[in-house]
Amino acid sequence: VQLQASGGGLVQAGGSLRLSCAGSGRTFSSYTVGWFRQAPGKERDFVAVITWSGDSSYYADSVKGRFTLSRDNAKNTVYLRMNTLKPEDTAVYYCAARSYGSIRYLSPDQYDYWGQGTQVTVSS
Repeated sequence: VQLQASGGGLVQAGGSLRLSCAGSGRTFSSYTVGWFRQAPGKERDFVAVITWSGDSSYYADSVKGRFTLSRDNAKNTVYLRMNTLKPEDTAVYYCAARSYGSIRYLSPDQYDYWGQGTQVTVSS
């Protein structure tokens, strides 16, 4: 599967963005999708994950209550809605996928496919 992340941009603190991860192929609905982010000079950190069925999701503590995942398998797309953005959310955001992956897949090493990343910049 090929992934295309989009929707990043520049936003003021307190604002919102919606990121999209579009997947190719008819089997996208069988892939668990995770989001990760990487700030300059830092490691790639887990943000959120949604199972292939869409019935379960899990969030990093730093974004819980502010970010929401959803997916539309008919459109082969996963969405990450980000509200109440903070300057510390500034990073390149990546989506990743693994076939029938677990909700417990929180490490980048557990994913097989990656999108190219989209920049999110939150100004104070």
